[in-house]
Amino acid sequence: MKRCPECRRDYYDDTLLYCLEDGNALVQGSVPSPDEPATAILSVPPVVAGGLTRPTDETDVKTAILQPPATAGGSDSKEKQSFSARRSSKSLAALVVAVLVLVGGFFGYRYFSAPSSAAINSIAVMPFENRNSDADTDYLSDGLAESVIFRLTQIPDLRVSPTSSVMRYKGKETDVAKIASELGVDAVMTGRLTKRGDNLNITVELVDARTNKSLWGEQYERKLSELLTTQREIVTEIVGKLQLKLSGESEQKLAKKYTDNNEAYQLYLKGNYFTSKLTKEGFLKGNDYFEQAIRLDPNYALAYNGIAFNQLTAMDWFSEPKVAGPKAKNAVEKAVALDADLAETQQLRGMVAHWVEWDWVTAESAFKQAIKLDQNGYRPYGYYAWFLANMGRNEEAIAAAAKGQQLNPVSAEANWYLGMTLLAAGKTEDSIARFQAAIDIDPAYFYAHSFLGRAYLQVGKRSEALTAFKKAHELESDNSENWANLAYAYGVTGNKTEAERIIQYLLDKSKTAYVAPYYFALAYAGLGDNEQTFKWLERAYADKSDSLVLYLTADPQMNSIRIDPRYKDLLKRMGMPE
Repeated sequence: MKRCPECRRDYYDDTLLYCLEDGNALVQGSVPSPDEPATAILSVPPVVAGGLTRPTDETDVKTAILQPPATAGGSDSKEKQSFSARRSSKSLAALVVAVLVLVGGFFGYRYFSAPSSAAINSIAVMPFENRNSDADTDYLSDGLAESVIFRLTQIPDLRVSPTSSVMRYKGKETDVAKIASELGVDAVMTGRLTKRGDNLNITVELVDARTNKSLWGEQYERKLSELLTTQREIVTEIVGKLQLKLSGESEQKLAKKYTDNNEAYQLYLKGNYFTSKLTKEGFLKGNDYFEQAIRLDPNYALAYNGIAFNQLTAMDWFSEPKVAGPKAKNAVEKAVALDADLAETQQLRGMVAHWVEWDWVTAESAFKQAIKLDQNGYRPYGYYAWFLANMGRNEEAIAAAAKGQQLNPVSAEANWYLGMTLLAAGKTEDSIARFQAAIDIDPAYFYAHSFLGRAYLQVGKRSEALTAFKKAHELESDNSENWANLAYAYGVTGNKTEAERIIQYLLDKSKTAYVAPYYFALAYAGLGDNEQTFKWLERAYADKSDSLVLYLTADPQMNSIRIDPRYKDLLKRMGMPE
């Protein structure tokens, strides 16, 4: 064991030379405080079968202050004084040796029998702290952590907190114990990244959160061109320090190289970074970076997946389905051809079949395959639950979404999936609780506010619904769906003037940018104008709008048109259950 003489933190990795907190040189063994007298344990815990046990009470361990011997006095001869001193010195030395043996045995027992000796089954990898304070390098700090997370998720017996759960801690002070408690994990990895020109300084530490002991720490001085190799080194070290027993299949997955092109890897990280912003500009930039990565490495399956997710998510929000849909489909087909055993690839294959192709058989098969490949991930369960809700299989949908939420209860997205399926099934009060939980986890998650507004309308809380829709719009004002939800809310609350004003705004916007026909249908449904509602639903059908398939059967905002024969006819043409 080593300890920092300044902050007194213990490190059990003897290869470390410097404290990861303050940079002081570590010293071997325990470092007593200079203000405290040396203490020795004079009794040991009782012996039981199998060895020592911990003290059950503070009185089980008594301490004695080891003071230097007092100066001799009186009329004794020098020889007698000398003999006495030597005898006293030998006795004291013997006592010290005995005490050290007992202390070593006791603390050795305590260390090796501590909870940290139990297997670590779960881990959270925090977003790396960007020491540059430069948003242009955020893609490196966020992307490096996300890459480590992705790699670790390939180990079936290790539960890894997904990126969506850990990102809420970005920029906040790291409290390992609190994070571990909130995420329900045994270990937490933190990191810091500094970029100076082409030079990177990366510092990482892995802490057993159950004991607050550092399991491993390392500092890497690397070139930017070595980022891909460094990411693999970090994962290898983590797996070694966690002493994970890997199957042959897991070892192969960990060793797999998705690309050997470091520049393509960096472009992929940039693509993910901008796509995750869920803005029009972010989608455009993200897609461009993914395409650049593929030009450098045409066999980069993850980059094709990035394009597919980017196009699917932007579709209807900012992109026309007839353009975005084929791009997503083409990217997924290439990803499947390159690596069909990636859970992400199968999930995206299911999304394309569900959202773009309206191929329900292929969609269900792909979602089930994604779950099989990643049984610890919440997203495959979430997207499968959404599909089941659209098919009217509400109980199955709730069960799938609940499974995903149980796997990651602190994910805003996982709570949203469960809330959505509950709302579709008419369990509105329960859905409100889930949407509110999602907002508590991530107040900036506009989709949760949007669906909370839908749920409030179902229980007659019109004022609360308007507040929720306004908050969603405030968080993402360029999103036409948020405008349409506001129009719907104003319509059903009797503010026809405001509803019509928003409809006119969307009509004007559609002259220069794509606005999904479904959003006009939604706005007119709020006004109770069935003729206009079905006119725009037919346009959405012609466009093969993903919003049509995702919301028509599961969104309670369309309850008012479901008794109209045209509604059943539309479902029949889409191949959906009535």
